[in-house]
Amino acid sequence: MKRKLWISLWGMLSLAQAAEEIPVARPPLPAVDPSLQVVQIYRQDDLLDWIEQGKHLARVKADKCQLTQDIEARAEVMKLPAYQFLWGDMLAWGVCTQRNAELGVQYMWDAADQGLAPALEQLGRYYWKGTLVQKDLQRAEVLLREAAGAGFLKAQLEWVEFLLAGHGSPLDYEDAYRWLHNAVIGDQALHRQASTLLARLEGRMPANVVQKAAAIR
Repeated sequence: MKRKLWISLWGMLSLAQAAEEIPVARPPLPAVDPSLQVVQIYRQDDLLDWIEQGKHLARVKADKCQLTQDIEARAEVMKLPAYQFLWGDMLAWGVCTQRNAELGVQYMWDAADQGLAPALEQLGRYYWKGTLVQKDLQRAEVLLREAAGAGFLKAQLEWVEFLLAGHGSPLDYEDAYRWLHNAVIGDQALHRQASTLLARLEGRMPANVVQKAAAIR
């Protein structure tokens, strides 16, 4: 009985060794695009800089959409305002994902509700121009004023343009003038644009109000 058990165990061991020696066919690894480099998730400060410069969508495209899932997770799960805005813009215009303008605008609102100035500015501009949404000058006024007051240069320029177009209230002129007058603008084209807008706004303001708005504080 013991001999039979020994023979059986020896046979099982021999089969196991034989199985190890038989080469196993493995599926070939997928080809890797040599031009594709691993992209690290964006730092918040870098992403905010790209958003303020209007380069965020171009950056996502340049990175060949590798971070789409990470961006969505940071917007939907972590609720980071910069990523909510980025994901919203991607959805709104169909960048690296299926276009869904309604959901995209909702994510922009989520970012705006957290006080992200570029989100406030973009929504204000959309409601002013009727882009993706119906024109709503009251919403545009509130959003652009808040974004301009937060120190976002693009919003400050647009806020003055909004007022010069006959919207808003003359009571807003002083703050609008002060914000843009005190803005530090390194870009020469934007500096000329700001100077032109301020000159036009001065024409609608009493001299003493202009002097008060331009005063050093």
